[in-house]
Parts: sequence; structure tokens; C-alpha cells
Amino acid sequence: MAGLRKGRAYRRVKRAYTRKSKFKTKAFIKAVPFSKIARYKMGDLHRSFGYIIELLPKKETQIRHNALESARQVVNRKLENLLKTDYLLQVRVYPHQILREHKMLTGAGADRMSPGMSHAFGKPMGIAAQLKKFQAVLSISVDKNNINTAKEAISMARSRLPGSYLISIRENK
Repeated sequence: MAGLRKGRAYRRVKRAYTRKSKFKTKAFIKAVPFSKIARYKMGDLHRSFGYIIELLPKKETQIRHNALESARQVVNRKLENLLKTDYLLQVRVYPHQILREHKMLTGAGADRMSPGMSHAFGKPMGIAAQLKKFQAVLSISVDKNNINTAKEAISMARSRLPGSYLISIRENK
């Protein structure tokens, strides 16, 4: 059994041709896979902080839900260990785009079993968030003395996500 395809197979932004309709006969996609993102806000939700550190993509890209969850986990674990509850971490994007896959047989004799590319719309296998250039993916709100720790934590998320990213630091007004 094959696992997930590589992230580079889905990082290019394409026009959505996946319609989930409340009328079953009009829907192209019959069932939407659930999102693996467990929580969108973590830390101290009721306090305001002085600075916001954001992770921004350098160009438009598409990120799968499992990559977002992996980045969230690594950042939250680092912040929880070092800052306890002196932060607010937010996942700022929501995966809406349904990803499809047309599974084909490969190997000896597969040409006699596989229907090839006829009716190759594909089955839903995951969901992704489509991002514009410089749209925030993750944001961490902290006080001035914890900026370096938050910057270190958010840079760990860059290796978990496809594409290249900038780290932006701004004052919370």
C-alpha cells in the first residue's frame, strides 16, 4: 500500500474544480476528508501581548493539512516548554481546498488491469489551504522579552512547510 505523495505534488495553487454541494446530485466530491488540525488557538487566550511574530510565504503556495498540523505541534511544544503560558499561538489559515488523487497500478501486467486515464477525476485524499503571497500562516503573540524565543520556535516550523518563508515581527496595537 502506498502512503502519501510528496508535498511538492500539491504545492502549486490551481483553480478549484472540487465542488461540495448541499444537493448530492450537483456535488463533484461526495465526501470531504476531515482536517487533521486539532486546535487553531493555543496559549493564553485572554491576555493581550505587545508583539506579534508571523510566518509569511514569499510566493503563493498550497499547504496540506497534515503539514500545518506538524508545524503547529513543533511550535507549540517549543513554546510550552520555554514560556509555559506566556504566549498566544494561532494557525491563521483554514484548509478548504480538496485534494484528489487518481490511483493507478504500476508494475508488470498493470497495463491489462488499469483503466488508464479514462474518467480520471480522482478520489479525495486530503485538504489544503491556499495561501497568497505574504499571507500569515502562523502567528505568535508575546511580550518584548520573549521575542527571540518565539522567533526560534516559528523558524522550526519553516522546515515542516513547503516553500520559502519570511518571519515578520510587528508591534501589536
